Amino acid sequence: MSTLAAPSGIFGTASALRRLYFVRFAFAIVWAAVMLTMASKITPVGAVLLVLYPLFDVGAAIYDAKVSRTEGSARLLYVNMAVSLITAIGVGVACASGIPAVLRVWGAWAVVAGLVQLSVAVPRRAMGGQWPMILSGGISVLAGASFIASAGADDPKLTSAIGYAVPGAIFFLISALRLGRTAAKTD
Repeated sequence: MSTLAAPSGIFGTASALRRLYFVRFAFAIVWAAVMLTMASKITPVGAVLLVLYPLFDVGAAIYDAKVSRTEGSARLLYVNMAVSLITAIGVGVACASGIPAVLRVWGAWAVVAGLVQLSVAVPRRAMGGQWPMILSGGISVLAGASFIASAGADDPKLTSAIGYAVPGAIFFLISALRLGRTAAKTD
């Protein structure tokens, strides 16, 4: 059985999204733990990790679009892919300018990605497990605005952007667990 094959129906989509959400949880927790060791300055490894996070989001959106294409339009997921790819490039460039620039790019991404996440999750409510995604999208919008504001602080740190990954990871975990009920109907 291939995990990349598009599932059939809402139950197959729920099962595939559940697996994706578990992977996203694990990635975000590991990423945050590693990045926390470099929150006060941008190192070469830190810059790579900062670019990797939105690139991982691109990959997750590609997988999501593939497995959920039977459940509706993937147009917003394509928007998310484009925004995250542009963000990865923007963060890479911003790393050369310093933490304030990174926080501004990261914040703008969090706002736009949060709005997209809300727009994707609301129609998926019938599938189950989407309330954590809806909450996460709303919080992402607010967090993004705070990152942009914190970029103007006297001594900005990446801690807030790194910390942003942890609640997001927890929301993915909760959503994955809740999707288990829907996914179990495929067994």
